[in-house]
Amino acid sequence: MFYVVLLAMVAGFLAMRLYSVLGKRTGHEQPLPRAAEERPAQVPIARTVDATPEQRTIANRNIEPRAEPALRSIVAGEPGFDVNQFLEGAQAAYRMTLEAFWKGDADTLATLANDDVRAAFVEAIEARKAAGETLDNRLVTIERAVIADAAVSGRDASITVRFDADIAAITRNEAGEVIAGSLTDAVETHDVWTFARTLKSSDPNWKLADTDEA
Repeated sequence: MFYVVLLAMVAGFLAMRLYSVLGKRTGHEQPLPRAAEERPAQVPIARTVDATPEQRTIANRNIEPRAEPALRSIVAGEPGFDVNQFLEGAQAAYRMTLEAFWKGDADTLATLANDDVRAAFVEAIEARKAAGETLDNRLVTIERAVIADAAVSGRDASITVRFDADIAAITRNEAGEVIAGSLTDAVETHDVWTFARTLKSSDPNWKLADTDEA
């Protein structure tokens, strides 16, 4: 599970990066949704005023049906939220987290994950260091990212994304010798990550709240 996470960057830049790609807010958000009987029965999952039919099809293809009700609640609570943009940001966060974990960059992980997930990553990093091992991994490609589920409880929202990716992985010992893996043979990986955020909070960033394998 822990062989899934990302690249060292300056903390300030990371915050700006995630602000722009994960749950971007426009500064014109409206209050949280009214009671169900006071609002329209259906709220568009993604902003479609300027979207082409093809863009809307892409959004639908990348969302599993069970996630749609909660996504509508998120959009109703923060009209600036856009599903397609979130998925692009989730893929960027996936790459950044993987690379930071592989490099043992705990500070970067703190900007991307909540305290529990970061602590688990750090524990795995320390165990790796104690064994005298280093990772020489590379995320070759993300084949697909799909919103598999979503949930809203009060103002607490979470979105679960399934990533299908190819990763080339090598483990080296203290002498730099390869003891596992190969950079020439990418391995198919299927990860399920959950991002969470408190809607309408002052922090606009979605943080990694859970990781699992599909």
